[in-house]
Amino acid sequence: MVRHRALLSGLIVLALATSAKSEVTRFNVLERTTSALQGRSFGAAGQVEKIAASATIALDPANPRNAVIADLERAPRNAEGKVEATSDVIIVRPAHPNGILLFEIPNRGRRLISAWFDDSSIKGSVHLEEADDAGRGFLLAQGYTLVWAGWQADAPTGPGLLGIRVPVIAGLTETIREEWSFGDNTSPHRATLSYPVADRASAHLTVRPRADDPRQNPPELKFSFVDDTSIEITRPPGMIPDALYEMTYTARDPKVIGMGLAAIRDVVSFLRREGSSANPLAVDGQSSVSRAIGLGISQSGRVLRDVLYHGMNEDEAGRLVFEAMMPIIPGARRSFTNDRFAEPGRNPGPEFDRLYPVLRFPFTYAVTEDAFTGRRDGLLLRCSLTNTCPRIMQVDSEFEFWGSEASLLVTDTRGRNLEPPPEVRLYMIAGMPHGNVASAVVTRKPACTLSLNPVYGGPAYRALLTDLRAWITDGVAPPASRYPTLAQNTLVAAGDVYPVPIPGLFYRAQYAHAEAIEQAAPLPKVHGEYPLYLPRAGADGNALAGIRLPLLAAPRATYTGWNPIAGADGAQTLCTQMGGTLPFAGSRTERLANGDPRPSIEELYPTPESYVAAVKAATARMVDDRLLLPEDAADAVAAAQAGTLARLAP
Repeated sequence: MVRHRALLSGLIVLALATSAKSEVTRFNVLERTTSALQGRSFGAAGQVEKIAASATIALDPANPRNAVIADLERAPRNAEGKVEATSDVIIVRPAHPNGILLFEIPNRGRRLISAWFDDSSIKGSVHLEEADDAGRGFLLAQGYTLVWAGWQADAPTGPGLLGIRVPVIAGLTETIREEWSFGDNTSPHRATLSYPVADRASAHLTVRPRADDPRQNPPELKFSFVDDTSIEITRPPGMIPDALYEMTYTARDPKVIGMGLAAIRDVVSFLRREGSSANPLAVDGQSSVSRAIGLGISQSGRVLRDVLYHGMNEDEAGRLVFEAMMPIIPGARRSFTNDRFAEPGRNPGPEFDRLYPVLRFPFTYAVTEDAFTGRRDGLLLRCSLTNTCPRIMQVDSEFEFWGSEASLLVTDTRGRNLEPPPEVRLYMIAGMPHGNVASAVVTRKPACTLSLNPVYGGPAYRALLTDLRAWITDGVAPPASRYPTLAQNTLVAAGDVYPVPIPGLFYRAQYAHAEAIEQAAPLPKVHGEYPLYLPRAGADGNALAGIRLPLLAAPRATYTGWNPIAGADGAQTLCTQMGGTLPFAGSRTERLANGDPRPSIEELYPTPESYVAAVKAATARMVDDRLLLPEDAADAVAAAQAGTLARLAP
């Protein structure tokens, strides 16, 4: 492994001319590693180089393309009257790239793409240092130049994590709220405030066992300030470990968090457009990148939808930033990023952080009307006015319908069917929880009612990315959307999901509701709910619509995108991001004795050979439909032959 290091006199410091059509004013290469990933080679793409850098952006608040950034005009400025922020950047590129920059928006500072697309571990995906960290090597073997840039100003810090430094608006105050759930019985428990307190006397703390319960202020509940950014909470006796503690207080000194969206825009534009030696991807006076795909997973998928919504797919010169976007598992939500006193780390779900402004109109790519305000808007509205809309391929898990209000992507705010625009494809991976790594198996978690779901989406992601690449390079349209809809009768009311009750499934129609929330002080106001629908199940208990991977296409169990909290009966009390598993009966006799309407394994697959044949037939159909790559089909058949496709715990 060859490394080149130095510090400012010998470190590569690349300053751009002010005339450059990019808001990146400095791009500092901190470290270059040739023969990275321990010298591993990726077929014809060869070995890879890893570049660690920092990028400084400088935004002109008077530029209309920056005006959307909350409080930018209030921020401190440099000598040129611009507002600066500095982002961490990582680049991994093969010796023979395919000309496509694949930009993953980091999730809480983490790089996840190798775990989602390449069967790596989460730890390997974050660090991407050892040979095995690249997993099966699909992305690099295809020739993608992988890029990450920090955007989240409140992201965790540590080895392998990426962040951004943004300015603070000193002295500005506002009433905000915090919410914590500790998951243990420690008392007193220290909690960190998102912003410094301006007036300690303004602070008020409540507790409630579950989000559906009323707020309480028992005399045993106490708190004290350790300093201006942390408190200690004395918990009332008998309160459950997962209770919600909520504080309102007057905060000060907000950060210009929305600059993170501009950092995504400007770093990508710089790397794909700048031809000078300032750009480490430039060759012979021009960038080696001809196209760019933006990708985000979970939180960062929601942020990618914000990049699109706020018109950030157009750079400072009015040029396209991403030809395509692939938001993964965001549901109908966006992020709490481009706001005063923003907290992009918040993840509203069935139980926690519900009232933070993450689910907010518009939900759909097409322009619709908000039933509560009458406002018309859509995620594609701004880019359509500037001819900078990308091709979009959104991929959701089944959990997103239960926990992230995903049906709002295909209905208007009054609950009527809505088709996606022609440049948008929507796919649901049937039965999948919010996310699993490739090594996931069926296992138990005491807090959840059902055994955990092992469905892993990697094979679908690989096939869909291949389709997306063909869409933007060769004009080959991808497969039609595979998403539950009202028009196809695969999206139904919560009480109609299962045609007949399934013993042992414990279905109580619990799901995260879509509340119309107005941000107000001291507490947000709920004005009502948008109608939601859920994926309809077939006779085997598995969702009818979506991409049914081999585990579901030739099923031996029911795989749900939801899993209730054990012993909790609230309308929204689901295990956050979890799915469930309920095996089929082994024989017809067992099935009838249990009153189970689902077919038994004996009835479906009389012999082991018949099960393998069913997997072969299912994978062949998926390959023909371009929803599975041939190599992944072969892996599924081999797993069926080995008896490991069902992913049971050892």
